[in-house]
Order: sequence, then C-alpha cells, then structure tokens
Amino acid sequence: QLQASGGGLGQPGDSLRLACAAFGLTFNTYNMAWFRQAPGKEREFVAGIKWNGDTTRYSESVKGLFSISRDVAKQTVYLQMDNLNPEDTAVYSCAADRTRWSPVVSTRVGSYEYWGQGTQVTVSS
Repeated sequence: QLQASGGGLGQPGDSLRLACAAFGLTFNTYNMAWFRQAPGKEREFVAGIKWNGDTTRYSESVKGLFSISRDVAKQTVYLQMDNLNPEDTAVYSCAADRTRWSPVVSTRVGSYEYWGQGTQVTVSS
C-alpha cells in the first residue's frame, strides 16, 4: 500500500512537499511516480524515479520546478514542488510500477499497479 501526504493550499509562487510512504512492498525494487488529476482532466504523469534511484523523469510542464526524490530507509518518495501556479491544482497520487526492476520510468498510467489514495493540492491567490 501507498500512503500520500503533504497536500494543502498554497499561493502562486509557494512551495509544497508531498510524501508517499510505501508499506508491504520492497520499495527499492519498484519504479515510483507521481501523477495528478485536475477537475475535468485525465490523470497525467508528473515525475518518476527509477527503482535504483539513478534516473528521474519529469513532465515538460514541471521540469525545473518539481523534484522527485526518495528515502530508501523510510520507504518514502517525495515530490518537492516549487514556484507553484494555479495550473498545478489537482489531486496528486503516488504509484508503484507493476513490474519490479523495470528499466524505464514509464509515464503511462497503465504501467503502475499500486496507487496511493491521493492528496489535494490547491494553488490560489
């Protein structure tokens, strides 16, 4: 299971950090990712990190603004979100790949089998 936390309300330009704790799976064998879904829109890939931590991947819309990282000892993956803007308002969910040791950090929803419950991020002035 995955449990996300850290969402909330921010103003444009603010920073927020999301956390996703993993329980019951061997954390360092799965690629992990963050997705988001805004009202009326499809779920979209935000950022991902490879199972061994040596590769990260970002959507073009957040590249240079968001940063994904992980703490293996805590079995937790983080999403640091800087310079937030209203377009970042969405429910953010963490996910773990359906395949262990996957060589590629996928951006496809279907590549991920384990999902957290989602946490709301709202950016508004």
